Amino acid sequence: MRTVLLLLVLSISTSVSFAQETPKAPAAGVSEVRHLLYVAVPGIRDYSQYGGHGILVFDIDQGHKFVRRILVPAMGTNAHTEAAKGICASSATGRLYVSNTRSLTCLDLRTNAVVWEKTYESGCDRMSISPDGTTIYEPTLEGKFWHVISGEDGQEIARIPTSAGAHNTIFSLDGKHAYLAALHSPMLTIADAKTRTAQGTAGPFAAPIRPFTVNGAGTLCYVNVDGLLGFEIGDLVSGKKLFRVEVQGFPTGETKRHGCPSHGIGLTPDEKELWVTDAHNSRIHVFDNTVMPPRQTQSIELRDQPGWITFSIDGRFAYPSTGEVIDVASRKIVATLKDEHGQDVQSEKLLEIDFFGGKPIHAGDQFGLGRLMPAPALEKAAE
Repeated sequence: MRTVLLLLVLSISTSVSFAQETPKAPAAGVSEVRHLLYVAVPGIRDYSQYGGHGILVFDIDQGHKFVRRILVPAMGTNAHTEAAKGICASSATGRLYVSNTRSLTCLDLRTNAVVWEKTYESGCDRMSISPDGTTIYEPTLEGKFWHVISGEDGQEIARIPTSAGAHNTIFSLDGKHAYLAALHSPMLTIADAKTRTAQGTAGPFAAPIRPFTVNGAGTLCYVNVDGLLGFEIGDLVSGKKLFRVEVQGFPTGETKRHGCPSHGIGLTPDEKELWVTDAHNSRIHVFDNTVMPPRQTQSIELRDQPGWITFSIDGRFAYPSTGEVIDVASRKIVATLKDEHGQDVQSEKLLEIDFFGGKPIHAGDQFGLGRLMPAPALEKAAE
């Protein structure tokens, strides 16, 4: 109980103890910042009807207007498409990475050119990159281990075994830990990024973990689990499960994909809210995260069944995988993503990248991560 109360104080007292991470200010005399949304397609299985293949770029500042399509050979052709499994980027190195079931492709964000493409034993899934852009934790395709890969050339550095269906991956904002969720385990593995070994676990949760997110301080995880319309919360310090929260007022039923009622969860960057997907009811449910456990406050109807949720870096917009753009403050749908042919775009693999004078200066994340960090860690990250 003492640990729970301490975490509660930390989570709701961010104005005192924490500062929100912000990108470095670019040099004077350069054109204004461009905020762009990068969307990997096909990002709903291998369904090309939701935007074709490649990486679609949208201008956030211009009503999410389509900007360009970046063709990626590994993601297929008009005749055959390869499902995107994950996307991540580093403003520090100026590189973008996209995975499919077999390979990982690295692109230069300035030129959009492919830098390298690598295939790996047992395939690829949803990876994550270290804050400095040097290291990628790439899960095998529901396999027995995670690859630790060099962001520079794609070479394997190490392996972290879990033997439980490697799947979703998150790097902590301070770069000290990677969180590894496997499809067949109720335990979240916590890896030490320095030693590249499993350090501990959080759980067990009620069922195997699906999508999840973590707060910026690295003290709490919020996880979707099989069979639950809602989420559970774990203490990343003690390793214990703290709460189970079920969505109220909506039935649980069949879903098109994932076989999981809630497959998608994200914190707003300021960590004041938690947004959770509901595929059966085609909705997003919003929770007040300033209280513990979080309190359900509102639901937003979508045009299709969502399987993911993430946010713009500044927290102004929410991006469900169904392609709507939601204004977080008003809860209104303000745009829908469409490609150059006017075709509706849907994807579970997308993130924001900001540019200044043509140079990437900040990269978001495909997961809806909390971005409040302890002040000392924030100062170190900004150095």
